[in-house]
Amino acid sequence: MLSAEELKTYITQGLACDHVQVLGDDGQHFEAVIVSTHFVGKNMVQQHQLVYQALGDRMREEIHALSMRTFTPDAWAKLSSGL
Repeated sequence: MLSAEELKTYITQGLACDHVQVLGDDGQHFEAVIVSTHFVGKNMVQQHQLVYQALGDRMREEIHALSMRTFTPDAWAKLSSGL
C-alpha cells in the first residue's frame, strides 16, 4: 500500500516543485497541493497533466484517486499571504 510520503517523493522525483503536501490515509485516495514553476503559463488541466506525467504508470497501478490543487509560486505566495 502506498503512503502519502511515498507519493510526495514520486511527485518531486518527476517534477521540480517548490512545495508539495500530500494527505491520504487509506493508501489509494490522496489529496495533494503542488507548487511548481513548471505551471507558469499553463491552465489547470495542463498543470494536472504535468503531475500525471511525473507519476507515470503509478496513476494506473498504485493510485486509485488523486485530488490535487496546483499553483504557480506567485499564486501560492498570494494565497499564503491571505490576499
